[in-house]
Amino acid sequence: MINFNQMIDNFLKRERKPKGIGKYYPSEIGMCLRKIWYSYKFPQEVEPTMLKIFEMGNMIHDFVVEVLKSEKNPHVELLKSEFPFKVKVDDFVISGRIDDLILLKTNGTKLLVEVKSTGDVGYINEPSPHNVAQLQLYLHFLKIENGILLYVDKRNLQSRVFNIKYDEKIANKTIDRFKKLHKHLVSNTLPDPEGRIFPEMNWMCRFCEYRDKCYKATPANVLP
Repeated sequence: MINFNQMIDNFLKRERKPKGIGKYYPSEIGMCLRKIWYSYKFPQEVEPTMLKIFEMGNMIHDFVVEVLKSEKNPHVELLKSEFPFKVKVDDFVISGRIDDLILLKTNGTKLLVEVKSTGDVGYINEPSPHNVAQLQLYLHFLKIENGILLYVDKRNLQSRVFNIKYDEKIANKTIDRFKKLHKHLVSNTLPDPEGRIFPEMNWMCRFCEYRDKCYKATPANVLP
């Protein structure tokens, strides 16, 4: 008999490469700054379960690409898919990959598409703020006015779409977060534990691999 679960783990296993201070990722910046800081200072192996979740997200996006470029959907033209994004801000670089750029042939509108897989799309009533921050960053630097956040259910491929208009204020706030993260990393100062301070970010703590380290550094009774 073969252990296919182990075979999948072997296939997905990645060589751990420490992050370099000065190179930051749009997909992370909406998360708790302290967690991001820890991931640079104390890198950890990605758990096999998380690798499987990431791979499922890749598979969902591959499916979305096939849908977008299908001749069965002639009103949409896929212009680009999985294309690089890299900009220099001050003395650091923001680098990532944009999911898709499409053209709506009905009105000539270009849309940036950011795809997110989810366990149950029925619970998503509004786009996640950290997903919005990521998309707003792309819209800002590519000078595109419209985007969509596309959430796809991993169980049944049901989806929910949120139209996102470019908002300069949100984009600049996101850029400021990168600057703040960079300053903390360069000065080796610990950011505030945002996931514990702000109610809308509390859910991040439940899944944080640095939870114990965070509580030790800042006990609950001395939160800002």
